[in-house]
Amino acid sequence: MSRRIGVFILGIVCFALGAVVQRFYDVRISSRAPQTAALPTGAPGPGRGGTVAVDFTNEPLWAYGFETRPAPGEKAAPQAPPTRNLRPNEDAAEQTRLRRLSGSAAQYSLVDVRDGSNVIDWWPEDHPPMPDVVAHGPARMGPTKRGCASCHLPNGLGRPENAAPGALPVDYFVRQIQDFRSGLRYSADPRKPNTNTMIDLAKAMTDAEMKAAAEYFAAIKWKPRVRVIETDMVPKTRIVGNLFIATEEEKTEPIAGRLIEVPENEELTERYRDPRVGFVAYVPMGSLARGKDLVMLGGMSIVDNQIVQGKTTACTACHGEDLMGVADVPPIAGRSPSYMARQLFDIQQGTRNGAAVQLMKLVVAKLTPEDIVAVSAYVASRFPATRERTTVLTQR
Repeated sequence: MSRRIGVFILGIVCFALGAVVQRFYDVRISSRAPQTAALPTGAPGPGRGGTVAVDFTNEPLWAYGFETRPAPGEKAAPQAPPTRNLRPNEDAAEQTRLRRLSGSAAQYSLVDVRDGSNVIDWWPEDHPPMPDVVAHGPARMGPTKRGCASCHLPNGLGRPENAAPGALPVDYFVRQIQDFRSGLRYSADPRKPNTNTMIDLAKAMTDAEMKAAAEYFAAIKWKPRVRVIETDMVPKTRIVGNLFIATEEEKTEPIAGRLIEVPENEELTERYRDPRVGFVAYVPMGSLARGKDLVMLGGMSIVDNQIVQGKTTACTACHGEDLMGVADVPPIAGRSPSYMARQLFDIQQGTRNGAAVQLMKLVVAKLTPEDIVAVSAYVASRFPATRERTTVLTQR
């Protein structure tokens, strides 16, 4: 009983603190950022190179899709804009042949699949009608535009190398676009190219397009699709566009403290961009128990009926007991652990700012690399529909 009362009181205090900090930051900081006028795309600034010195010593390289730390001054090359051009090293007939997925009435060629300015939609029944900005991109970008759903997918579930905007609160979504636009949010690892692409898209979006995208993704029902597996060994992998791809089925490589997230089916994920395909997240043994302690209690303990404060604040204090968010605090249950780990490190390093992040900086300040793995793994394992996943796969 004493333990439950202590946790309840701690939750109230943390929630109240969060509200105060967010209100302060909304008024004093966020109001300084441009809210309406879009900035020129491709322009240099804090969002395209950074203004803080990042300590890469404990960078979770796997979360950013790299195997080595960046060299001094190394930055991402711009991503090529969407195109319908045929690839000279592939057969033209094969690239233009219409394909179908089992159960889908749609037909697309590989050229269609690659055309990010005209997003394909294998499963239109899974979501509301896509607004123009989601299907085609910000109008003012002209031929270089790409639809939000080209990366984040029509069902908003995203992929490990980007974000999953599905079911995010409208206000939270809009705030993130504004933070990208104004330079308050960028990647701690300067080599990650799609973050710069996101910044350019945010700068080009009108307020009407921003609102349309926010309302579209908010209307989508969240469907977790990550299987979290504790294991000592993982399959060998290769990296394609910051996404890990398994090159074998057998687990022959030590996990070595990493979190490796791979698609369930490489061909459907990469070749056809099927948004229904799930992912497997391999995590070190013991990660889920450690993560649960940090997420639910902040590492807090009760000794002789006294609360002993842990190294952090319970995630549930602000994100809700089921981690599905409260008001404009975002849901985090069942989402990509690679993405989650990236955000924790970005916040630690000061490359992700904006409303309420000042509170998050206090929360993540003492998290070690092992803690980040554990928190990300446990959060990903939570299934909103059942409050908590009941089955955990364990392999050695």
